[in-house]
Amino acid sequence: MPALDLSTLNPPQRDAVTTQHGPLLVLAGAGTGKTRVITFRIAELIRRGVSPERILSVTFTNKAAKEMLERATHLLGNKGARKKPVISTFHSLCVRILREEIETLGYPSRFAIYDRGDQESAARTALREVRVADKAMRPPDLLNVISKWKMAGIPPERAADFVENDQEFLAAVAYRKYQKNLRSSGAVDFDDLLLLTDHLFQTNPEVLKRQQQKFDYVQVDEYQDTNGVQFRLVEALVAPHKNLCVVGDDDQSIYGWRGAEVEHILGFDRHFPGAKVVRLENNYRCTDQILDLANRLVKHNVGRYDKTLIAHKSSEHPVRFAEFESEVEEAEKLVAEIKYLIEEKNFPASSIAILFRTNEQPRVFETELRRMDIPYVLVGSQSFFDKKEVRDLMAYLKALAFPQDDISLMRIINTPTRGIGASTVEKISTRAVQQGSHFFEAVDTSLKAGDISQKAADSVRSFQRLLETFRGRTQSEVHRLSDLVHELIKTIDYDSEICRQYKDEAQQIARKEVLEGLVSSVSDYVQQAEKPSLYEFIENSALGARDDESNKEDLLSGQGVKLMTLHSAKGLEFPWVYLVGLEEGYLPHRRSVEDGSRKAIEEERRLAYVGITRAKDYLTISRAGTRKKWGKKRLSLPSRFLHEMKGETAPPEVAAAIAFAED
Repeated sequence: MPALDLSTLNPPQRDAVTTQHGPLLVLAGAGTGKTRVITFRIAELIRRGVSPERILSVTFTNKAAKEMLERATHLLGNKGARKKPVISTFHSLCVRILREEIETLGYPSRFAIYDRGDQESAARTALREVRVADKAMRPPDLLNVISKWKMAGIPPERAADFVENDQEFLAAVAYRKYQKNLRSSGAVDFDDLLLLTDHLFQTNPEVLKRQQQKFDYVQVDEYQDTNGVQFRLVEALVAPHKNLCVVGDDDQSIYGWRGAEVEHILGFDRHFPGAKVVRLENNYRCTDQILDLANRLVKHNVGRYDKTLIAHKSSEHPVRFAEFESEVEEAEKLVAEIKYLIEEKNFPASSIAILFRTNEQPRVFETELRRMDIPYVLVGSQSFFDKKEVRDLMAYLKALAFPQDDISLMRIINTPTRGIGASTVEKISTRAVQQGSHFFEAVDTSLKAGDISQKAADSVRSFQRLLETFRGRTQSEVHRLSDLVHELIKTIDYDSEICRQYKDEAQQIARKEVLEGLVSSVSDYVQQAEKPSLYEFIENSALGARDDESNKEDLLSGQGVKLMTLHSAKGLEFPWVYLVGLEEGYLPHRRSVEDGSRKAIEEERRLAYVGITRAKDYLTISRAGTRKKWGKKRLSLPSRFLHEMKGETAPPEVAAAIAFAED
């Protein structure tokens, strides 16, 4: 086979590609061409005589695996070759192994893989069998705990040793039953694919040896994202030959919340003595000023490899730091600028991204983008206006604004629960259809006909009076609309619905913050409207015809401004980036600040670093001086990261707040 043209690679890239044996760590900073290195390395191994099927390359997404195979095949110029390298995700690799070996564990080789719906049914059965009531633990809550344990490699028989509270004690009991039921059904769930393969490797030397003998060279992409089980799988597979190449960036390790352990990449030379380290530092994506900020910021992390990204593009415009009085002004001014860029400067809307830390932040930007008629796509998270809590409360507001809107009424009539059962609703609805009336108009008829009890009728009438009371107030006190919405939330005790839906305290807090956002949205509307009305607010909040799509790639192909969390933005790049909300409590996030650990703050700093390095040419970093909570303004402090990336000392008030949080 003719030699590959390695002249397009820079010296460190070439070094990584031509290092063939032993453990190799390729530290690939943002925008340094890691995919080129991986694919060239596969092609070079094959060119030197390694049989393609003896090479295993593992990554985290099917898209990345497909792209890697296509690029390697193109380099080799043998699209029709029968033998190909094995390039797959961790889960696909484990399916391949389990199909061959799972009978050793008492499962059939043709096992079923349960989807989320199947899992919830199995979890519900397990909870019922161990006599755990729905109020104590819901199936989704059980599955979340089980998934956390499985990602950490904890089997059901050891789960009791890791419980941290009463709910997890119940989960440990149900976990045993859940897993037993799956096994008796010849099924596994998604996490089992990793956990059972790890168990096979740990307990069955013959199985491990068979799998080890299949590959002479192993590569792992995005190594900083591996969890404990994935690390052990890799370590086991390469034990005989140590021909392991891992590619990753400790500065972009941002998935600690889902089990990823940055220590795997930081401790690579300890796990694999004699490892060679190659640093890819030549960045071909960002301008010099953008990289200067990123380098200064991330150097504040103690737990990292020492490296500095080198720019190959000069800045045409400096990085802009913008401060606004409020989050509403932040959205208004930045969206107005975006409109100018699109309409006057002919920038494609799809070349612009707005990045934020939490799923609640885009609400004001969505509102403003809709008002300015700018197309946008919310990537990697649900639209603020499509969240269950917002949809529920909007249904209340629609029921107030439109008394004949029975569809909205049906959504909220027993949300939160108020003793109006499904049978009562069905019987009244049927009677309403028969007599051609609306729901409340059929209550008396239903009672007289014996369809419903007096108690049920009283419950429905009580709810009707509540709506009528608030309906009158929204008309007479329209300038207090945000206060009225807040009062409505308290009156119906929507917090009880959140507590019923989500047992995890962090989830409850996040859902209540969504309600804060809705109240603030109403407050913003009232301040801006010439003649505010509940009817107009509902109209302004309508989402239009856009459908939310779950596939990130489909969303990214859309022709609108991209709104996304920093987690969703990893691996992407945009000519123009707005990194918004650089405030204490947002970035770094409040939970990390309250955690107080260096590890938690360093992951937040890496998130900010990821955000900065998404920008190719233009970067604006903004913050608001005040933000609303429950419709009331609250002062916010500039993020410590702003001062770090500028090379400045934090002002006394910020330093004091940081010190207080750390104490």
